[in-house]
Amino acid sequence: MERLFTPDQVDALIPQLSAVVGTAMERAREAAALQRHLQEEQKRIQSSGGGLVDRREWKARAERLDGLGIEVREALREIQEMGGVVKDLGIGLVDFPGKVGGETVNLCWKHGEDAVRFWHGLDEGYAQRKPLV
Repeated sequence: MERLFTPDQVDALIPQLSAVVGTAMERAREAAALQRHLQEEQKRIQSSGGGLVDRREWKARAERLDGLGIEVREALREIQEMGGVVKDLGIGLVDFPGKVGGETVNLCWKHGEDAVRFWHGLDEGYAQRKPLV
């Protein structure tokens, strides 16, 4: 059976959750920028008919990209262990299963919020968030 959270239980997790989500968001942004850079560099090399590449620098960047991926996956695992489900890492959106009015719902928290203030149905998303009363 899936654990159901109260808003107060989610609120108690927010200091730790905020730190983990913030780290995951930053590492994901770094990884995306590095991936774009490597792809642009690869296109430049291909369009010039092949070119000289600093293999050590390329390898270091590729290894950094791998490391960032590992860090993001570890953060996502930590969030899952807390009971949350990351819905959108770009904006730091995390849902926790809970109950509102006797109905099982998602308590919806977004990075930067100091408390969980919204919920939505299990078949709804961020756009359908409703305020907790």
